[in-house]
Amino acid sequence: MKRILVTGGAGFVGSHLCERLLNEGNEVICLDNYFTGSKQNIEHLMDHHYFELVRHDITNPFMAEVDEIYNFACPASPVHYQYNPIKTTKTSVMGAINMLGLAKRVKAKILQASTSEVYGDPTVHPQPESYWGNVNPIGTRSCYDEGKRCAETLFMDYHKENKVKIKIIRIFNTYGPRMHPKDGRVVSNFIVQALRGEDITIFGDGTQTRSFQYVDDLVEGTVRMMNTRDSFIGPVNIGNPTEFTMLQLADEIINLTGSKSKITYLPLPDDDPMQRQPDIDLAKKELDGWEPKINLSDGLKSTISYFDTLLSQ
Repeated sequence: MKRILVTGGAGFVGSHLCERLLNEGNEVICLDNYFTGSKQNIEHLMDHHYFELVRHDITNPFMAEVDEIYNFACPASPVHYQYNPIKTTKTSVMGAINMLGLAKRVKAKILQASTSEVYGDPTVHPQPESYWGNVNPIGTRSCYDEGKRCAETLFMDYHKENKVKIKIIRIFNTYGPRMHPKDGRVVSNFIVQALRGEDITIFGDGTQTRSFQYVDDLVEGTVRMMNTRDSFIGPVNIGNPTEFTMLQLADEIINLTGSKSKITYLPLPDDDPMQRQPDIDLAKKELDGWEPKINLSDGLKSTISYFDTLLSQ
């Protein structure tokens, strides 16, 4: 049994990760300030003997004796991270410093949940880990993009200077049950609009593409990354390389929900990337042949079922 700290553990991805780690027989400390996380996400874990929930903001130091740290705390959707961009940057940067300081003191291994947003609006397609990105440092998305880029820098420097055992993953678009219904990301937006019979709003002309990864595939890749040999630190892309246009996604959701929703178009937000697709060759090589198993249709069905139940409450 390991004692594992998960920051952002009451969030969408963090709650699935806590569940997985508990099921593997570990003791889990879940840290969250509930800005985008929810007690509902981890309510089913509260009676577990080895689960501990702590309300805490990682921009402040935290002390605990742990073996591993998964640093997932940070709002990940534009609606939420642009609400308070200074706090978003502080969460990525100060949070990384505080968690790395903890890892250094207690000699814990620490994994950073970075993001495909470090690639910005990419000029290389698909994006390999060697690509340095095309990011606007003063744009509306830069609080998140540059915060995560700086966190990667801090992780590398703590590793080089202080010998902290680190892992870095870059997460591509992920969806699944426990997504926030108002997080503003395309999958949750489209599903909620379809279930309510509202117009589905597409920003731009709908030809921009994304690659959608089901949350279980992400958690599997994350746990495998933490358990790789110490000399492999990443960064490594964790995402689904199958690419879809926004129009294809909208059509699939309309079909699966049986909705009468119509598609409407709105102007594209500033700095919104036109393409995003991971090169996962490194993940396949280093993570015991990991690759996504859940196709879009199956993943959407379970996500739609979750939102259908949520909206009927």
